[in-house]
Amino acid sequence: MKNFVVKTVANAAALFVAIWLLQDITLGGDSVGRKTATLIIVALVFGLVNFLVKPVVKLIAFPLFILTLGLITLVINALMLLLTSWLSGKLDLTFHVHGFWTAVLGGLIISIVSWALNVVMPDED
Repeated sequence: MKNFVVKTVANAAALFVAIWLLQDITLGGDSVGRKTATLIIVALVFGLVNFLVKPVVKLIAFPLFILTLGLITLVINALMLLLTSWLSGKLDLTFHVHGFWTAVLGGLIISIVSWALNVVMPDED
């Protein structure tokens, strides 16, 4: 359970950094509390997408991993961020990613921040 909470907080922090750095990734809300709640829910959706969908996509795209020497990971991360944006819209959350290239850059930022946070806060498994 502690691992789940740590990963959700790391996802929320990484999403926050991407929202802060990129003007085309938006998080709406009229107060800080509402924005924080929305960010945590979006982090849960993002974690769920990465847990359920990403392994299937990586398995299907395995030949592309070999062909591109792993660079397809940037595209897959962007697609997971776009899927999170779409699901957030369906769940009436005010989180949106505007465009594919913004998603690529956002996915790169989220990956770097998540990696750094996981180094600082290692798993207890």
